[in-house]
Amino acid sequence: MAASSTTKIAWRLQEFEAHSSTVSCLAVGKSSGRLLATGGEDCRVNIWAVSKANCIMSLTGHKTPVECVQFNMSEEQVVAGSQSGSIRVWDLEAAKILRTLMGHKANITSLGFHPFGDLIASSSMDTNIKLWDVRRKGYVFRYKGHTQAVRSLAFSPDGKWLASASDDCTVKLWDLTQGKTITEFKSHIAAVNIIQFHPNEYLLASGSSDRTIKLWDLEKFTIIGSLEGDTSPIRCMLFSSDGSCLYSGATDSLRVFGWEPDRCFDVLPVGWGKVSDLAVCNQQLIGVSHQLSSVSSYVVDLKRVKKSGGSMIRGIIQDNQPLSEPKDPKICALRRNYDRPTTTCSSQRVKQRSDAERRSPEGERRSPSEDEADEKLSSAEIHNAEDYKEIFQPKNAISRTPPKISEPFPAPPEDETVLAIGSQMKDIISPFPDKQQALPLASSTPVQRVEPTVVSYSKRPGPSAASVAPLGPPPPQTQPPITTAKTKAQPKIIPITRNKPIGLNVAEFLPSSPNNRAAALNDEEALSQMKKGHDTMCVMLSSRHKNLETVRAVWARDDMKNALDMAVSMNDLSIVVDILNIINLQPSLWKLDVCTTILPQIDKLLQSNYESYMHTGCTSLKLIMKHFWILISDTLKATPSVGVDISREERHQKCRMCCKHLKNLSNIVKNKAEQVGRHGSTFKELQLLMAPLDDSL
Repeated sequence: MAASSTTKIAWRLQEFEAHSSTVSCLAVGKSSGRLLATGGEDCRVNIWAVSKANCIMSLTGHKTPVECVQFNMSEEQVVAGSQSGSIRVWDLEAAKILRTLMGHKANITSLGFHPFGDLIASSSMDTNIKLWDVRRKGYVFRYKGHTQAVRSLAFSPDGKWLASASDDCTVKLWDLTQGKTITEFKSHIAAVNIIQFHPNEYLLASGSSDRTIKLWDLEKFTIIGSLEGDTSPIRCMLFSSDGSCLYSGATDSLRVFGWEPDRCFDVLPVGWGKVSDLAVCNQQLIGVSHQLSSVSSYVVDLKRVKKSGGSMIRGIIQDNQPLSEPKDPKICALRRNYDRPTTTCSSQRVKQRSDAERRSPEGERRSPSEDEADEKLSSAEIHNAEDYKEIFQPKNAISRTPPKISEPFPAPPEDETVLAIGSQMKDIISPFPDKQQALPLASSTPVQRVEPTVVSYSKRPGPSAASVAPLGPPPPQTQPPITTAKTKAQPKIIPITRNKPIGLNVAEFLPSSPNNRAAALNDEEALSQMKKGHDTMCVMLSSRHKNLETVRAVWARDDMKNALDMAVSMNDLSIVVDILNIINLQPSLWKLDVCTTILPQIDKLLQSNYESYMHTGCTSLKLIMKHFWILISDTLKATPSVGVDISREERHQKCRMCCKHLKNLSNIVKNKAEQVGRHGSTFKELQLLMAPLDDSL
């Protein structure tokens, strides 16, 4: 079995129910790769040990769904942001809340801890970035410049810069001490989802929905590479510990990139779905994804992954001779390295403001009694006392270095498929949080939580975090049930990704008999009954295909506007959605008369029960507001012209019609923005985008 284990490159480690409702975010501790934090629509933050099925503790206090979560460098603290814009920081070792930070007016989209200071950066749907001092209430700085939601934040390893990535397709670099923009990178053509600093060199990587990774030189502020190859948006990235390569996580695949010259070292198909975070632990890469209320973790053996050039290079370089690698990448680096800070960072290194400026004039000021009452409501419920003591309060606080030789997560035997392991785990694990059992796969796996040991720029005093011995079975007592937050009754939404077919009862496909004996029917009768309804489905799909061919022919013969009118006349929303999914990717095709045709259809899409229809409608509405609202507003506000101007009258009529539809859609968006979860988050973002409707007209 040991021999067969070594042949596996990637496998699923576990799958478990993480929350009593949908999981909205997660984060893996980068220092150890062993701790996992998840946030959900049940307004909780749950802490787990990777490969363990039992929740260590639940952090409560948020009153709206948790949208973002992040560990600090030592993994002693965790910060979480909610849909309402509030931020809470917990001390995991003391199992208590440290601070509640209020100031954002919309969903928190990204959070980041300063590498060695008591500072936290946060971003929101309100396009603002704020820098907070955990030891005080009120933000230190507010950085403004992005025009759409900020999706990712990252501090430079020396703690002097902050990078931000946004849906506006730009990456900005901020000077923390001056509170202003250093530069802006604009090469991406779609939303930028993730950014990462190189651990040593002045280099920044950004991953986008345009399926590319851009690499930026932070001395010359120029692009030095564009890494392509992923067939889906870049969801997460991670530099190797020595900075020699970059791991890129996309839907169901891992790519290993090099640069100067740009090249792809290796491509691995990994069935992790929409992976959300990556970490490295003992020559193994840990990838974690979530779907609905479950979380899955995957392991990639980096010892079997190509991380350097050679004859197997895929990409721009196709040489027969392997590329020579420098023995010491730091000596042969093409760029400057980050300087080691001379003193530990404190909030004094950042330009301070007066107490009056530290408070937001829009209502951030809160009385001490309100803060104390709010923090009393926040608590840490320890579900597994043994795990908690071993991980966060170890008896031996000196020996905290993980073993370098032993493999932390053993691979499954070669004859066991990933699906088989997943089904076994589903049978073993009961829904969270009651009556969960430890996984036999990881029963002997130690859990370690350590500080980074090879990072040249960090100078954090004191010992590193904890290592934990193998954990035994959970305590016999029953865990307290988790109470879910009270939410408004919402219409049933059919998600884009789902575990079961819609409206399909599998039992109907099985042959029935008077005595429940399948043998009562012969093979032909059984097949005939199983095929019932198949012809009807084929007719429906053939009809849809025929309609699409008709629309395509009109588009080829006339233009896109006539094709769109034809699709609308068919009175089939699925056809409209198919066409919109195409033209949403090409804003240059849109004209004002196209908006007049699309807006009534968007009304139907936003009120549909299908999540995919709502998503398409929201995308089209965002595009119209972004590209046409200024034209509509200026046209309607313009003074009447002298004489007869037919084209101006037609344009004015179209703008008036669009404005009428937009006002109706604004009311729909406001109602749906009150929902909780990712649907409410999407509509809240739209509500902010459509705010000028209330002010201008």
